[in-house]
Amino acid sequence: MAPHVYNLRSRRSFRVIEAALWIGGDRFEVRIVHFSVQGNHLHLIVEAPHRRALARAIQGLSIRIAKGLNRMMGHTGRVFDDRYHARVLHTPTEVRNAIHYVLGNARKHAAQRGAIYSAGYVDQYSSAGAPDLVLPPAQTWLLREGWKRAGP
Repeated sequence: MAPHVYNLRSRRSFRVIEAALWIGGDRFEVRIVHFSVQGNHLHLIVEAPHRRALARAIQGLSIRIAKGLNRMMGHTGRVFDDRYHARVLHTPTEVRNAIHYVLGNARKHAAQRGAIYSAGYVDQYSSAGAPDLVLPPAQTWLLREGWKRAGP
């Protein structure tokens, strides 16, 4: 995110991102299946039929988030400081590792700051801990069940 953008892990910022994910979570044949909001960036696990569809969907989501955050902050202009980075996942192990990384990322960052979370902690700024945000179900075998075969 650009330096002037508020912390994304505030309730106000998250409401904007949550609305954008709800509206843009299943567009252009692209489904956002998991997410995690960090202080200055987002992690998404997305199903897309091809790179062009992914680019269009991420562009639309970025615009929706930028407009919402600018409106909330009373600001105009650029919100995202960088482009998105994509990595295609091919195997159940890669998908399992990505899901664990995305859903556990807040705990990792908090541990680096010295915070301690209980074993049952669920990040409220992620798809695992935002029960009001219903994301579309995964369509591909890898995200539906394949990743579970890769082990715990």
